[in-house]
Amino acid sequence: MTELEQTPLVALHKALGAKMVPFAGYEMPVQYPMGVMNEHLHTRAHAGLFDVSHMGQVLLSGGSWEAVALAFEALVPMDVLGLGDGRQRYGFFTNDAGGIEDDLMFARRGDNLFVVVNAACKAADVARMRAALPGGIAIQELTDRALIALQGPQAETALARLDARAAGMRFMDVADLDLGGCAAIVSRSGYTGEDGFEISVPADRAEQLAQTLLDMDEVAPIGLGARDSLRLEAGLCLYGHDLDPQTNPIEASLTWAMQKARRAGGARQGGFPGAAAIYDAMLHGPDRRRVGLQPQGRAPMREGVALFDSETASDPVGRITSGGFGPSLGAPVAMGYVTAPHASSGTALWAEVRGKRLPVTTCDLPFIPANFKR
Repeated sequence: MTELEQTPLVALHKALGAKMVPFAGYEMPVQYPMGVMNEHLHTRAHAGLFDVSHMGQVLLSGGSWEAVALAFEALVPMDVLGLGDGRQRYGFFTNDAGGIEDDLMFARRGDNLFVVVNAACKAADVARMRAALPGGIAIQELTDRALIALQGPQAETALARLDARAAGMRFMDVADLDLGGCAAIVSRSGYTGEDGFEISVPADRAEQLAQTLLDMDEVAPIGLGARDSLRLEAGLCLYGHDLDPQTNPIEASLTWAMQKARRAGGARQGGFPGAAAIYDAMLHGPDRRRVGLQPQGRAPMREGVALFDSETASDPVGRITSGGFGPSLGAPVAMGYVTAPHASSGTALWAEVRGKRLPVTTCDLPFIPANFKR
């Protein structure tokens, strides 16, 4: 078995009593003694600290912002050129068939572009950038940095103790902050549906900063288990489950992430992989759509469960891609893909769980309204 990589916070996780598991090639904490349920609820009510240092951090530079932005637009269907300095956007790499190769965050820092990609995809993503971007664009993997996320309604209170400027940031702002003497690149974002921050710091300062935050009454360490239930309640996709190279962003309900300038008829339409397939899905509608799903009983329905339009139908009309128990709701929640005729909210379907057909109803996402600071 390949030896697992470790983040700069691995010793802290173990000292805090974390249960460690393999994830995306790394040894990561799945839960702490508080337990997944309480970690989830603590994040919704207070502030949770997450180690996301396994993610890839990449800096693109190349003289002018226009050169860097237009080069990156050849890989993504997002308006990169129009991004304001100190602002961030959600995006995704696409392939020639219009599928999603990875989803990511990118931020403008002066004339440079700071990109955060998923751990399992980062080697392929860097190779993709090296192959596609012109020679004048420098691609620097920031392997000497850690990434931690502070999420929850009291995240601002906690971080502003270290740098008061954190309180003035809006959702998707990016700024350089001084966190107790630690120079950090901070975005007001995250993947829980809550207000919060993602904090990039030198790897050798990460444990000290994490411990400083954990010493605050509002903040508790949170593992992968609660991270997954939090993002599921927030209706947020997990790459490799809800998104993959066969999934078109339109069927994934990610049309909102493609700004007007990059759509058909926009100022800079096309020029990215799979543009024709994506524009066709926008024009004619996709064959299937990502939807929220509410199981009618108490039993969670997991990834891979087939969905049917009747209790006796032989052919499935969809499949669950993420599912589990929603602690904030006190009920099971799921999402997945169903054929377009069955995607309307309130459609009654049947899920096959261990040979039994159980009722489930489609619903709008998210299950929990976002709590971002606009």
